[in-house]
Amino acid sequence: MNPVSRGLAALLALSLSACASLSPAQRDRASAIAAAARSAQIDCHGENACAQPSPLYDLGVKALAESAPERPRHYTVILDRGPDALLARINLIRSARHTLDLQTYIFEEDDAARLVLDELLAAARRGVRVRLLIDQLAAMRHIDTLAALAGAHVNFEIKLYNPVLHRARITYPQYALAAACCWRRLNQRMHTKLLLADSQVGISGGRNYQDDYYDWDDEYNFRDRDVIVAGPVAQVMGTDFQVFWSDRRSVPVERLADVGQRIIDDGVPMLPPSKFERPQRAQAMREAAADDAQVRERLVDPAIAVGAVRYISDTPDKHREDAESNALASDSLRNLIANSRDEVLLQTPYLVLSKSAQQLFRTLHARPDRPRVIVSTNSLAATDAFIAYALSYKYKRRYLREFGFNIYEYKPFPADAPIDIAATGAQLPALGLPGLAETVADEPEGRAEPSEVSGAGLAESRPRRNDPDRSSVLYRQRYRQPLTQEYAAMRYARRRTNEPVPLKRAGVRIGMHAKSMVIDQRIGVIGTHNFDPRGDHYNTESAVVIDDPAFAQALAASIRRDIAPENSWVIARRDKPPIFSGLEYSIAKISEHLPIFDLWPVRYATSYEFVPGPDCPNPLLRTDPGFRACYKPVGDFPEVNLGVKSLTTRMFTAFGAGLAPIL
Repeated sequence: MNPVSRGLAALLALSLSACASLSPAQRDRASAIAAAARSAQIDCHGENACAQPSPLYDLGVKALAESAPERPRHYTVILDRGPDALLARINLIRSARHTLDLQTYIFEEDDAARLVLDELLAAARRGVRVRLLIDQLAAMRHIDTLAALAGAHVNFEIKLYNPVLHRARITYPQYALAAACCWRRLNQRMHTKLLLADSQVGISGGRNYQDDYYDWDDEYNFRDRDVIVAGPVAQVMGTDFQVFWSDRRSVPVERLADVGQRIIDDGVPMLPPSKFERPQRAQAMREAAADDAQVRERLVDPAIAVGAVRYISDTPDKHREDAESNALASDSLRNLIANSRDEVLLQTPYLVLSKSAQQLFRTLHARPDRPRVIVSTNSLAATDAFIAYALSYKYKRRYLREFGFNIYEYKPFPADAPIDIAATGAQLPALGLPGLAETVADEPEGRAEPSEVSGAGLAESRPRRNDPDRSSVLYRQRYRQPLTQEYAAMRYARRRTNEPVPLKRAGVRIGMHAKSMVIDQRIGVIGTHNFDPRGDHYNTESAVVIDDPAFAQALAASIRRDIAPENSWVIARRDKPPIFSGLEYSIAKISEHLPIFDLWPVRYATSYEFVPGPDCPNPLLRTDPGFRACYKPVGDFPEVNLGVKSLTTRMFTAFGAGLAPIL
């Protein structure tokens, strides 16, 4: 057989194996084996499924008692800190009396995710009905884990959303095959994120279930944001979850080809006890979740009482072939922006706008009474989705001139971020991060120190990770890729393509992942939508919208902290060349409009650092008259160790515009 024939035969074999699915009889058999293996033992012998009393859960009880049909009452808590967000989840799971519904895009098998999974299983064993829905492309890494969960307990159910090739896990070659045959379906992902207890208290926002979202990774963590909502809108959240759970795209894991075959061949495996890389830190979080004083201080006392709350969410109908427009979240957010009067404060990890979003901001900027638009996003040094950044870099002239944006790019080592560096487990003296040690130490009086809550085990040695399944498209790497997991075009590229760019300094890098918006200091939005083409056209998204000045101002203060000079660089036009500035601008503009071959070497804008002084006491907008006297240019890619990555970024600027629809 010649090489071409062998290649075609191998491709045919791969196609047949990848598309192989269980027969209906085999799926039923796997389901029956899983059902028979499920324990029916209930550990609880008390009322309310032995739920742990919780002042956080009581916010829901209080809100419902104070609500009337025409006058709803809610209590809301902005979760800016990763350890607080994990604490809220653990405490809420323990306090549930009847039902727990969890919907997410990413669910890893690291410490934070294991801790949550342990608590979900414990809730099922005490009599709570638990339902776990995960998008297939970012679900757990091991088939045995999924198979074990399929038969864990009668009160525990797990489904995967939109499984590609009828499998729970796919390899690189299988992904390539799926991309060739089913590109649209492959990109239709469930990006909605929700944890709901008894349809009384819910948590929604940007965080997935992975160490990076809770300040537990020692290399790369996220500046992220969730919101706790207690009150009547939780019932709307429950209805929305049920729509996803009942949809045909949500498939019980035991009915998928690889998990089902594993169960048929060897039965349901035992779920081994969780092994934490830093067990003391996990134990500290367990203890904090049982401490009413900590829960009250960190989660209940900051609660903001509001009236009506809206939960807007795309449904799986967004993924119907015949659906003209079911992007409910995108449409709602665009309407909020279109009706703004004074200011739009927008925070997104990726400044890659869909055509409809670009037209919206172009129209907004053309208004004689146009609002100010402030955008907080990632710098190249902070993001690990550098292809998305490259396209943002390409269009900065457009963003500044045609849309009137004031852009702030997040620094990789922000000096005043709500990040618990001690919780990561990294050795602080070696970080070289000015200001971070002081930030950790300067907590308000009465707040638990990191070592008491989430930093316990700081000096624990980090055990060697189990070797990952390297045939999987999501195997663990030196730098994990939580951001790039959200982007199908990048998720399966070469490892070095997806790693964050090398920096001039070492340390725990921080990347922006929050998706929030404040309109006119009156309406606050916290959700999952990255305000990008994927969110508009492919992913299902959700958002909590609260029309309340106190909530909006608290959210605005959080975002303004992120754009402060110690945390972000300002993007503004670079100094004009002394001659032919008009010609240079025109050539650069023409080059930018080219879908490929955007090769003009000089970009319109660059990054600036605030230099305080007697004449510059406060930060300024880029349009203020004294801007250039108070800010110094620091280059297009500050903090980046220039090399191959900067060259690659320019290459994607020149040739990557075609990727925008899937970024």
